[in-house]
Amino acid sequence: MAHEDDPLEHERASWKPSPGLAVAVSDPVSNPGLPPHRARVTDKDPAAMQRAVRTVYTLFYLSIAGSIWAVAAYMLFPIESGRIIDIRNNNLFIGLGIAFALLAIGLGAIHWSKAVMSDKEFVEPRHATRGRDTTREAAIQAFADANEESGFGRRVMIRNSLIAAVVASVVPGVVLFRGLAPFNSPDNPHAGDPVYLLEHTMWKKGMRLAHDPSGEPIRAADLTLGSAVHVIPEELATVSHSDGYLEEKAKALVLLVRLLPEQLTESEERKDWSYNGIVAYSKVCTHVGCPVALYEQQTHHLLCPCHQSQFDVTDHAKVIFGPAARPLPQLPITVDADGYLVAQSDFTEPVGPSFWERH
Repeated sequence: MAHEDDPLEHERASWKPSPGLAVAVSDPVSNPGLPPHRARVTDKDPAAMQRAVRTVYTLFYLSIAGSIWAVAAYMLFPIESGRIIDIRNNNLFIGLGIAFALLAIGLGAIHWSKAVMSDKEFVEPRHATRGRDTTREAAIQAFADANEESGFGRRVMIRNSLIAAVVASVVPGVVLFRGLAPFNSPDNPHAGDPVYLLEHTMWKKGMRLAHDPSGEPIRAADLTLGSAVHVIPEELATVSHSDGYLEEKAKALVLLVRLLPEQLTESEERKDWSYNGIVAYSKVCTHVGCPVALYEQQTHHLLCPCHQSQFDVTDHAKVIFGPAARPLPQLPITVDADGYLVAQSDFTEPVGPSFWERH
């Protein structure tokens, strides 16, 4: 409780707002109103308006041309050829066509709004009530006014060219979905069967394991304990890009790891699949196909960097963490008469994602 002689209490009781402050609060801010309207060139000159209209629909038609070019580029530079130049041109010219199509639509829409649409200033009154019949009528009138001000209903060339440009801009994206479908041909009846395509790789009996990308064969004696080597088939160097170099490499990539033989847990049917503690597993993750390229030397775990699936190298590359559904396929290996590591056969199961239907 405050003392009756407390000076702070007397100060609080005697405080009053200053006269200047009271005047400032009670003085309302006047509405400055709208600035004077400045007519555009297109508002004053009908010829300028016609030029602006032509510019807008010309940009929309150029957008259509860009979309058509993107589709044509997809056909002119087929990625199925496997040639690097075609793949680069495919990406370059399709991208340029789509970019030009969208840019032209954007520029045309901006020029339409700035030079052709109504340029008058409007005041929109606000009110607290809503939901009356007059509100619905006002909304309908607002759409009608917007149509009149924009000229969307009157200016047929602009309207039709815009609709055509927007529709055409979607076509390249639809066409690109064709690239997701298998490339069927009479010479390749299994092209539409992913299980067949992933079940067979370049590996075959007696093929040497080679360093990626040099293609130099690997001697078992040259691998140090704890090493992890990225491996490709030696004969991959003889495959041209037009014959499917990239596709064959993607399926046949292998990670070679050397451990102590006693560290391996091997089933009876796989005891001869390794050589003196050296094991080879597919690098293609069984989740969605990312490259399993990270090796933890102390834990002997392989890690997929895409979704963090982990595989135990010491125990048939079984999944110990993450979304992968099955172990990495193992490549049976041995050595030839010269001490080079060679494959005993191809993989005995399909490589790659486990979401493919499997036999």
